[in-house]
Amino acid sequence: MNRVRGRAVGFALLLFLQGVAHADPGKDPVTSVMWGYYQQKFLKDQPYVFDDKVLLRAPPFAEDARQVPIEIDARAYTGEVVRILAWAELNPLPQIVDFQPVERVLPWLSIRIRIEQATPLRAAVLTRDGVWHIGSTTIDAAGGGCTAPSVVRTQPGWEEHIGEVMGGRYPRSGFSRLRVTISHPMDNGMVSGIPEFYLNQAQLKDTHGKLLATLELFPAVSENPTLGFDIEGDGETQLSLRDISGNLFSAAVK
Repeated sequence: MNRVRGRAVGFALLLFLQGVAHADPGKDPVTSVMWGYYQQKFLKDQPYVFDDKVLLRAPPFAEDARQVPIEIDARAYTGEVVRILAWAELNPLPQIVDFQPVERVLPWLSIRIRIEQATPLRAAVLTRDGVWHIGSTTIDAAGGGCTAPSVVRTQPGWEEHIGEVMGGRYPRSGFSRLRVTISHPMDNGMVSGIPEFYLNQAQLKDTHGKLLATLELFPAVSENPTLGFDIEGDGETQLSLRDISGNLFSAAVK
């Protein structure tokens, strides 16, 4: 009896996984000739759906293409999110962030990016059932944000302030919002004579060193990057950062 029951459960699980793998992803809410390429590059053959529960917010027009605020809100799937990827499909350097909330950090992130031209934006949210939920929007721009010279490098003594963190935590209903700005030129290698030099790793931990979230950052992130997180519970938060030259930075935010 147990063997028969085990076979039945296994068969039902197989049918479920096949159904997920062949689920209709729905209609792409934005027009993009690059979706198929990035779907294969980032999501591989994993199942996905275009999902209006994943909110990707950006201004309709980028007044400053070097500093474009975007917000990824997947709180409709709180407790189920494993990983969040974001990219700008027509950027020469498309990938923005790989965000993995671990504990107490809600699946919400704000960040400032650079864009080179009008582009579709994507946020792909992986839930525990193995499905990617795709949030989409578009942004218009005059362009040039990725190839513009750094403003940071024009400021006297900028080297002395690399890695400085400014920010704080602000109470909300049931959680607090952490906002930080990190001093760094975030050079993307697209300006003549200036090699790549950017923050590429970040971790959030609590006062006991317990990991709350990890981020991988990419050259599409703006100089002097601004990050925002929603965190449940009280207590000091430790932010640790690393750039591609191996420089380490850290700050405590109350």
